[in-house]
Amino acid sequence: MVVLESCWWQGAIGVVKDIITQVKMRPSNTISILLALTEACVYGAPTEQCKVPHSLAPPPPAPEPINIRQLPLPPVIANETQGACTTDVNPLGTGCVPAALEERFQGGGFLPDGRHVLAMVTFAGAPAAPDPASIYEGEHIIIIKTTEGDRFTNGDPWKCITCGIPAQNSRGRAPGNGYPQAFRDGKRILAGTNIIDCESDLASDDCTPEKTNVYAIRQSNTADDSGPGGQIRELRIHPDNVHLGFSMATVNDGKFDQYSYLGRLQFNPSPTTGSEPLAPRYDVVNTQTLFSDSQKSVYVDSNNPGQLVINKSAIIIGELRGFNGDGREVTYVGYPHESSNIDVFAADLTTGAVRRLTEHPEYVDPIDISAHDDWMVILDTRFTERQMWLSGLRRIPPITDLVSTSATSSTRNNGNRRFFQPWLLDRYGDRGDYFGQQINAAGSGVPGSGAINDPEWNTRADPRWSPDGTEIVYWQGLTEAPACGGENPLPCYPSTEPGGRNARIMIAEFTSRDPKPPIKDVPTVPDVVPWAMKYVPGAPSPKRIPPPPGNYTLKGKCQGSASVTLIDQSNSGFLETVRVTYNGFSDDGVNVLNGWEEVTSVNPSPTETKIDWYSDLVQTGPDAGTKKSGEEGFHLLIDVWLNDFEANGTLVTTVGGKKYTQPANGT
Repeated sequence: MVVLESCWWQGAIGVVKDIITQVKMRPSNTISILLALTEACVYGAPTEQCKVPHSLAPPPPAPEPINIRQLPLPPVIANETQGACTTDVNPLGTGCVPAALEERFQGGGFLPDGRHVLAMVTFAGAPAAPDPASIYEGEHIIIIKTTEGDRFTNGDPWKCITCGIPAQNSRGRAPGNGYPQAFRDGKRILAGTNIIDCESDLASDDCTPEKTNVYAIRQSNTADDSGPGGQIRELRIHPDNVHLGFSMATVNDGKFDQYSYLGRLQFNPSPTTGSEPLAPRYDVVNTQTLFSDSQKSVYVDSNNPGQLVINKSAIIIGELRGFNGDGREVTYVGYPHESSNIDVFAADLTTGAVRRLTEHPEYVDPIDISAHDDWMVILDTRFTERQMWLSGLRRIPPITDLVSTSATSSTRNNGNRRFFQPWLLDRYGDRGDYFGQQINAAGSGVPGSGAINDPEWNTRADPRWSPDGTEIVYWQGLTEAPACGGENPLPCYPSTEPGGRNARIMIAEFTSRDPKPPIKDVPTVPDVVPWAMKYVPGAPSPKRIPPPPGNYTLKGKCQGSASVTLIDQSNSGFLETVRVTYNGFSDDGVNVLNGWEEVTSVNPSPTETKIDWYSDLVQTGPDAGTKKSGEEGFHLLIDVWLNDFEANGTLVTTVGGKKYTQPANGT
């Protein structure tokens, strides 16, 4: 009990210090700061940071009724040859889509009226010009009515926004239309690295192709502003509708990495630099790299060079995922708080205060926070047991993650087979035994049935909230070869959708909720993020600097310690092996860890990681369990883009008497 009390007071003192600091920085928003700091310490990481009474956390919300229905899509054709989309298939002459749609489809967000959603589709089989229907060919953005029975004046429940736009209206258009999102003005759409701009409301008849323009988005990446610009990806509109968040990939020391950025969108009607054609475009200016050299999750204590320190308040942004409702925080996939457990976090763009939003051992990535900041929807592999063999043993410090994160995050998929399902969480996120409510839990759950919870229908990024907080839109793709069938031991199931279509878009309605008034304006955030770095076009990307090779001690916050050896096997200048031995290690005073792990990671190519993993861990306490490799160890080669699971050896985690084994190769 003495240990528990000392841990409690250690945490409490830390919270008080943080509260005082943050209130001084933002006295006008004291209540929000108190909540954020309480969440960060109590709810986000309840036993790693502070031992506090669970009564401080609000009780989890009760499950609520959810009605799910499917939105209509254009009719399906059996082949994609020119003219296959006949008037017999679509009498209205407004286009057809192929059955194999998934890799050429993506659900998007709501328009600000909450009655329409966006989607990127690929039309096929259009007749040749000058037939008016010839414009329905290739990748385009459509708007879909969300109210059953509603139609546009063309007779369809959908309307193509980008079909038939004159060439002179899209001279600088960039390829791709992914992650379609609407601006708050109802006249503009972000799609890929383009902004689609109509003179009228997008859903109105006045929004015609002749009145629509497509402008590329360009982030300069050279000192003289030459060239096409940086390869920006995963774009997200900031709620102020002025700023843009995005990520850019890089290679550091032969290894894939990426950094996240925040910049201001500025329309440039007459650019004089960059690649041809010099058409009107949106430039990203005053860009901030959401990174700081001073922010490190694992570092050497400057006052004790033989001791490692873990800082769970560090802002370590991997891939940007979006923003909270009022844009005060950026959401992102961050460095793990617990070994091998990939979570999403939020960081205040002004103060740098960090909240851990999820903590379930499974993998989470896509997230959307409601406009009123009271709910979030995540896509997670939780309760699929996909990752439990690797991350199921809780409370292990994130030390081996210095070399293993690329590999552990890549095992969430198997090629094009996803294991995500949509989950509803309140604003406080995971805590205690609360891990949210599965949104599409109802149904038979039978593989191949086409039910809303059919596990063969993989939920894909990104889910989106309606402006009034009563609906969520998400989309799914059906598992297909080679992720099933053939040499793969998993069977493939035929689609039950119209024409055998392998993609679908769903609306989840929270039927007991009253709609909230739309938020019309969000304050514009400053261009400068105090804790970030100014982005300098042409300058080298920053580097994440791990602790140098050597022998260290990591002290448990409550008792025990870990002996850590960091090794640069080939004198390459970066870590390759982490060896950890735990001796009665405890950060919370109730879970005690003993045993050892050794992980070696090399990169045959920038995106490939080869892992050799040896483990013999035993934990006692409420989260008791083991994590053990076979005598031959566990060996994995995986690519961060392809996610094909191929391993040798075994790595098994046992928690609560249940054994979790790695997936079979190819599954």
